[in-house]
Amino acid sequence: MDNQRNLLLAVVLSGLLILGWDFGMRFFYPTPPDPVAEASEDIESPVANAVSDTATSASADVTDTQAPSGPVTLEGALASATRVKIDAPRVAGSINLVGARLDDLVLKDYDATVGEDDDPVRLFAPDGTEMEHFAEFGFVVGGKRLPSSTVWQADGETLTPETPVTLSHTDEAGVTYKVKLSIDDNYMIAAEQVIENGSEAAAIVQPFAFIKRTSTTASPDQFIAHAGPTGVFGGSLYDPNSYEELAELGRDSPAGEAAWLGFTDTYWASALIPGEGATDTVGWRSLGDNLFRADLIYDTETVPAGGSSAQGTQLFAGAKESVVLDNYEEAGITYFGKVISWGWFEWFEKPFLWLLRTLNGLVGNFGVAIILLTCIIRAAMFPVAQKGFASMASMKAVQPKMKAIQERYKDDKQTQQQKIMELYKEEKVNPLSGCLPILIQIPIFFALYKVLYLAIEMRHEPFLYINDLSAPDPAKILNLFGLLPYDVPGFLGIGILALLLGFTMWLTFRLNPSTMDPMQQQIFNLMPWVLMFVMAPFAAGLLIYWVTSNILTVAQQSYLYSKHPQLKAAAQKEKAEKAQAKAREEAEKSGA
Repeated sequence: MDNQRNLLLAVVLSGLLILGWDFGMRFFYPTPPDPVAEASEDIESPVANAVSDTATSASADVTDTQAPSGPVTLEGALASATRVKIDAPRVAGSINLVGARLDDLVLKDYDATVGEDDDPVRLFAPDGTEMEHFAEFGFVVGGKRLPSSTVWQADGETLTPETPVTLSHTDEAGVTYKVKLSIDDNYMIAAEQVIENGSEAAAIVQPFAFIKRTSTTASPDQFIAHAGPTGVFGGSLYDPNSYEELAELGRDSPAGEAAWLGFTDTYWASALIPGEGATDTVGWRSLGDNLFRADLIYDTETVPAGGSSAQGTQLFAGAKESVVLDNYEEAGITYFGKVISWGWFEWFEKPFLWLLRTLNGLVGNFGVAIILLTCIIRAAMFPVAQKGFASMASMKAVQPKMKAIQERYKDDKQTQQQKIMELYKEEKVNPLSGCLPILIQIPIFFALYKVLYLAIEMRHEPFLYINDLSAPDPAKILNLFGLLPYDVPGFLGIGILALLLGFTMWLTFRLNPSTMDPMQQQIFNLMPWVLMFVMAPFAAGLLIYWVTSNILTVAQQSYLYSKHPQLKAAAQKEKAEKAQAKAREEAEKSGA
């Protein structure tokens, strides 16, 4: 009766775990809307730009002087005639001459959704639109910024790697402000902000740059990969806050010299890289209404009459491709490769990613590359696993002698431990060597798991019936593998890969003889099926890795048990002895 009650309790708790996991993931990490090329719905204009910046610096006020006064659609905002086209190998878009803003940018190499004729991923969108995200380069003059309604003049029609564009504006006093823009073949835009003082008096000027965005279209911030404000300050990566935490703080200005700062999503990032000039304010702020800004305000400088000054800044806006980011880091941007949330195991996560890309290049399919990479890793770890099994076999061989010592010196624990250590030395057995292989494998397999999560190369990659390895398995049982016209949410979305995961994990547990008591064994047998529900919403590429790893584990265990039959025999003997003892105990209770 007790066993039945405990089993029922275990089933109920497992069900609550599944429901709680799904609810928790949806509550703490809500799924953001997919990026689209055009916003189809009108939205209310934000009022975040009315937030005062006077607390940041007595001399620097970069508050927007004119915010959108009504609903703004992407199509309407981009229809303005005051735009300069951007056409580079990997990005396209336009520059808004009103306010000198880079507020229209799409990534040519990445589709927003899976489909042959789909629109590209939109990274930047104008102020007030549903996907608001843009960068601006401007000037603070006499403690007040140039109005955001300022219309700049351009000396060219299209910004390309071969044709830079200069934006210019001359105020009533005769001071000319210029923003010279150039772009490379990837995702980096260089801006040189020039002040030419044609007035009769000295001009007190501060160049600034900022990135403003909404968090409503942001990726969820998760323990495995940060999404939100991030940068490098004082030679160290700084990313402690999510958007929600930044909203509570209001402002965040880290100590130390800034190498770069901005915002990161799972696959995309926008970041400002300061030039050589001294900075007045560098950090992030919440503007309210899910709007946030990364600020880069340089120190005040006095430009004498007839003089000039220049300040350079770079803007990265693009995909988080490891090779591209590392190239920028080699070019002098400190730790720019850490735009990707590698974490502690970066030093061997990157080799895994390199190997994954290499295999993908050889076989031409990312799913096959994942399977091959898993096989290579397991093959490399096989000697470690073999050593662990050999250590277990040695320990089993000395068990009778150990039990004799424990029985003989049961009243003298100190002598007992000395004799056991002498036994280990005589038999050349290391009791810790069986644990070492497990400790070594844990960070390796976690690193591989993280690589598969972070790799942009997995996004929209097909494999068999799967058209996107970075998305959950589309073939779900409850919609008859896609035949019914609805999607199954969360943990209920059990697909083919989730079923294989549960079955292969159950097989590994089944193959490995257990010495647990029957009640513990029943609970343990539920684990594969609980994990099947938990892992169902994960990316299909990750499930392919886990299923492959489980299959290799079964093969490995079968082989090693054939080499060390005493392990299986000893475990089965212990299991039988425990079952007999349990039966005797129950018989005694019933007899009493």
